[in-house]
Amino acid sequence: MLQDHIRTSLYQFAILENAADFRDKTVLDVGAGTGILSFFAAQAGAAHVYAVEASGMARYAQRLAEANRLGDVVSIINQRVEEVILKNKVDVLISEPLGIALVNERMLESYLIARDNLLKPGGKMFPDAAVLFAAPFTDPALYLEQQQKLGFWTQTNFYGIDLTNLQADAEKFYFSQPVVGPVAPGSLLSPPTSLHFDFNTMSLAQLQKFEMPFSFVAAGMAQLHGFALWFDCRFPGTQRHIHLSTAPHEPLTHWYQVRALLKAPIAVGAGHTLEGRLDFEANDARGYNVHMHVRNANTGVSASNVCVTQCALHHFQYSSQTSQSTPAFFGAAETVPLPLPESNGHAPEP
Repeated sequence: MLQDHIRTSLYQFAILENAADFRDKTVLDVGAGTGILSFFAAQAGAAHVYAVEASGMARYAQRLAEANRLGDVVSIINQRVEEVILKNKVDVLISEPLGIALVNERMLESYLIARDNLLKPGGKMFPDAAVLFAAPFTDPALYLEQQQKLGFWTQTNFYGIDLTNLQADAEKFYFSQPVVGPVAPGSLLSPPTSLHFDFNTMSLAQLQKFEMPFSFVAAGMAQLHGFALWFDCRFPGTQRHIHLSTAPHEPLTHWYQVRALLKAPIAVGAGHTLEGRLDFEANDARGYNVHMHVRNANTGVSASNVCVTQCALHHFQYSSQTSQSTPAFFGAAETVPLPLPESNGHAPEP
């Protein structure tokens, strides 16, 4: 992630361009890793920075702090943030709690716990808001690739063994996997729907289970193969608001985009309405079970499936370039700059 130039430079820019929010302030870095965000806060003039990192990476953060003569300003705390107790609450929280499709890895929960336990009332959060986007997509090559994998399990005489008993399990496995990688903007059948997350006010319960209802109008005739997900986030500086987008038409980051597949595509025509919802439910693998329900209101055909994400989602990174050649239906997908006055979806009340 340090080598993601867009991510690292944007965080530094957001902090240094808003140095007044950090100067002479106490700062806590949630999930500090190597401590890079803590060092940026020190560069901005923070009085003291607590870099909280639960893993063994903390010792490397300590070495970097000392090597860069920041040991007097940056204190490395090798604990889970849920266990940290400070004598005084801090003025600012910084973190990179954003996973693929925003919520994967479930680091946002730790960020909110730090807010509740360690941030002064009225303190600042960097970032303080995000928007999750979802749009229907078509990608015949990707769908065919999954079908070809499944075809292996249709063999009735594989070295004398009938494999078909596992065909249903294989189908469930292949089509429940998220597909991580760049999405061709032209493969999107409609502008996205969105769900707004306000880190200042939302509860932990709202991250455990939430939904994104949608009503998409297809821009062209195609097969609907599933839904693409990405996110934007905001850094609320006093001097300057900074906006990060991981949309398909923006420069690529290590977050990429992610696609959730339907087992069977739905035919859609230009102007057809796709109605339904995406239900997100946190799972034990630090990811989410994403239940997809969609219906073509013009034909009555419906489909559903479950996409299961987990913490190590980069294992599902898609390397094929075939999806990039999909012809455009309506041009680049439009995203709505933060802050959004309203989102199309909602998270349930705790």
